[in-house]
Amino acid sequence: MQPQELPALKIGGLEIKYLIDGTVTGAGMGVFELTVPPGARVPPAHSHSKNEEVVYVIEGVLRYTVDDETRDLKAGERMYTPRGSVHAFSNPHAATARALIMLTPDIGLRYFREVAEAAQGPGGPNPAKMVEVMTRHGLVLAAPKPGT
Repeated sequence: MQPQELPALKIGGLEIKYLIDGTVTGAGMGVFELTVPPGARVPPAHSHSKNEEVVYVIEGVLRYTVDDETRDLKAGERMYTPRGSVHAFSNPHAATARALIMLTPDIGLRYFREVAEAAQGPGGPNPAKMVEVMTRHGLVLAAPKPGT
């Protein structure tokens, strides 16, 4: 059985298009396409207490950091984020980047819908609500690095 294709979800400039929502299909993982325009606002550095993640770039260049390693990933390159590792991404480059993100187990489209509601609610983004959503889904914000 093929999972139903889900519409793309926008959070600010980011676009998330789920290909397999493991929380719905029962699959052991989730897969979504992430589109990151140049200079887009991105989530703060964080870790996952319940999930592992792989990012695989399919277009453009995506800056990706896992713990103390930062790389500019080009199409065909990937990075792995073990459970508990702090990671972040950005696109400081001139062209839009697209990547496939694989999570095991999946966090699900529902998480991103809740973040979108907190980010785009009346009166603008609600940082406290976004942190509550992240925490409930097993994400842990990273402590700021000294000197930042």
